Amino acid sequence: MQGRPVSETRVVLSHLMLPQDANPAGNVHGGVIMKYIDNAAGVVGVRYARTICVTASIDRMDFFVPMYIGELLTLKASLNMVGSTSMEIGVCVEGENLLTGEKKHVGSAYLTFVALYDQGAEVRKLPPLILETPDDERRNEEARYRRARRLEEKQRMLARREKIVL
Repeated sequence: MQGRPVSETRVVLSHLMLPQDANPAGNVHGGVIMKYIDNAAGVVGVRYARTICVTASIDRMDFFVPMYIGELLTLKASLNMVGSTSMEIGVCVEGENLLTGEKKHVGSAYLTFVALYDQGAEVRKLPPLILETPDDERRNEEARYRRARRLEEKQRMLARREKIVL
């Protein structure tokens, strides 16, 4: 299976925040932003795997500053790491006041996706990721650390669940 470079996975998506995206105070709902995060990560996953990809998990999501109606939401997404069947995708969320040009870092998230065969439940093997820059290498190393922590936490959760069920 031939590897693919990180540069072929990058995506930038923008959306104008409208009244239906916000509460009565004009703050954009976090769930709306999270939906766009998931969509951007999904595009990266499909672009890389060239098959249907689904969200397996999302790491902690922190919102640093609010978004408001009329601001431009921009999501910058890229592949950080690829395992044998899963991949970590990072998404940086930015907001821009179109009248002043002021930009702000709204939040960031790391999502784990898996590729599926023909929209079924069977997980597909992934090609290796080709790291091209020192930044790619740093992000890959950090992703491997996060993956190890996720797997440890998953084991702890499964152990607690088994104790409760027994």
